[in-house]
Amino acid sequence: MSLSIGIVGLPNVGKSTLFNALTRKKVPAENYPFCTIDPSVGIVAVPDFRLDKLNDFSQSAKKIPAVVEFVDIAGLVQGASKGEGLGNKFLSHIREVDAIAQVIRVFSDDNIVHVAGQIDPQGDLETINLELILADMQTVAKRKNNLDKEIKRGLKEAVIEGQLLAKIETTLEQGQMISSLALSTDEKKILKGLHLLSVKPMIYVLNRKLDEAKDKAVAIKKYLAELKLEWVEIDAGLGFSLSDLDSGEKEIFRQEVGDDGTDQLIKAGYRILDLITFFTTGPDETRAWTTKQGSTAPIAGTAIHNDFKDKFIRAEVINWQTLLEAGSESRARELGLIKTVGKDYVVLDGDVITFKI
Repeated sequence: MSLSIGIVGLPNVGKSTLFNALTRKKVPAENYPFCTIDPSVGIVAVPDFRLDKLNDFSQSAKKIPAVVEFVDIAGLVQGASKGEGLGNKFLSHIREVDAIAQVIRVFSDDNIVHVAGQIDPQGDLETINLELILADMQTVAKRKNNLDKEIKRGLKEAVIEGQLLAKIETTLEQGQMISSLALSTDEKKILKGLHLLSVKPMIYVLNRKLDEAKDKAVAIKKYLAELKLEWVEIDAGLGFSLSDLDSGEKEIFRQEVGDDGTDQLIKAGYRILDLITFFTTGPDETRAWTTKQGSTAPIAGTAIHNDFKDKFIRAEVINWQTLLEAGSESRARELGLIKTVGKDYVVLDGDVITFKI
């Protein structure tokens, strides 16, 4: 399953540094706006201690983690929805991702110039969100114009879509993101075809330096909490410094200096995409697979191979921890802990599955 998270924000807030920290892919991170013109894409492993334990349990020859895709998108500026600062191009890159990680600058550094001349986390957040809202207003207005003829002809589908567009337009005019709207299943289907920006799941990434006073982030965290928005704190510069260390060295460094927050961001990104992990394990390979929350076994199986959906017969399932506690697969079978499930089984996070086709 290929789902992506776009890293967005104003110029010089640490987007490319964060991307490099996440992916170890050295894209430009110079101190000037628009150093990243074309989006860079990196595949990032999702940290999961369960995979390590299952790998040790099975003594597998290979261990393969679940992954999530991050896209480094160049900095937006005020007026992007009108084309300022190559805004149209950058907004199109955001349109192509499945979720957004909006980087908010909290750190101070006289050597890295803020485009607004001062550090203002809430102001930066509002600037980015407003540009997404303005871009969506343009999209909605254009779609309404194209739909008018069909509505006048009394086409039922067009009338329903027109009502949804009116609801969306009201929300946008109030300065609210479309993601705040409560929509029916049918409305969500229509909405998906509009490719709007402010409907995308979003996590706010507070980029601060660990050696700076923690109270610098208090105000923006309070603001996010009041709006019930999700955020993580990271130190992108520290994360980048740690990116070339092996896992053991990295853990020692984090214990001594502090957590850079990049692992928390990866997990949060995975979560806002509404993804869960199931596992396959054996002597040859232990692997974490990705599927959407609520997927039935045949749908989840397509993560392994597309044929699993149509050729699915049954599957054998056990929770990862239950398997470890049993001590072996054979013992788990003796105890009746491995259950056989059919096409209607909804896969749970942490399931270890053997598919039968």
